[in-house]
This record gives sequence, structure tokens and C-alpha cells, in this order.
Amino acid sequence: MASPVSETPAAPSADAAARFGSAFAYETDCWDVHDAVSTGRRDFVLFDARSPALYAQGHLPEAVCMPHAKIVAATLRDYPMDTLFVVYCAGPHCNGAHRAALRLARLGRPVKLMVGGVTGWRDEGFDLVTDDAAPGGISGNRPPSP
Repeated sequence: MASPVSETPAAPSADAAARFGSAFAYETDCWDVHDAVSTGRRDFVLFDARSPALYAQGHLPEAVCMPHAKIVAATLRDYPMDTLFVVYCAGPHCNGAHRAALRLARLGRPVKLMVGGVTGWRDEGFDLVTDDAAPGGISGNRPPSP
């Protein structure tokens, strides 16, 4: 008698490789973001898609507070069109990062979602930082350079 796991056969290996391999075009993880930020190899802009209040309570280092509703052409005008954005929100229970990624993609911007969000970041043992979130949702006076 088959278990619920094996009741439906696994996909052929080639199909599984294509499916799982494609995920890396859309996602990154907390460890890779941390490594890039902590080693000075950040070649992306990190957007925190949560509210300014949550951002102020603690966010990822070098993240820009950019609630998903604020992602419009005007707020991105200072970023070159080929800027890669990495978005995150509170965690798996939150869809703010997905909303931010969708907005960026619809604006023709390269984007990846950081799976796990703040929850994943903290689960990996990484610290959050605090600083002032500027009114209007954008942290700081100008975008950080990737």
C-alpha cells in the first residue's frame, strides 16, 4: 500500500530539475542576502515591503523601507532600470513581498523575493538593525547604490 507521499509518482528528474532550477530566477534566501551584505558584495537594492512602523522596530541591514503600495514609477525614478531589487516582508505568513515583487515586475524591474522574510532572517541567527524611517516610507534621502 502506497503512502500519501508516493501515491502520486514523482515527476521525471528532468522536469523536477527544470521546475526547481527555475525557482532561483525568482527567489533568493536569507543566507545569500546576509552573505552579500556582510561581505560588501551587495549588487542589489533590498526593499523592506512592510510598514514604516515595523521597519523602525527592526529591519535587515542596508534595507530601504518601501511598503509595497509605495512601489510606483515615481519612487523608483532614481534607480537605473537594470537595478536588481530583492524584496522581503515579515515572513511566510505575509504576502507583502509578493505584492512588492509583482509591482516591480509590472514596472519592468528585475526582482527576486527573499524567502522567509524577517522570520527566516532571525531563524538563521542574523540580527535586525534599527534606524529612522523617513516619512512616506522611504528610508534615507536617496537610494543606496547597489
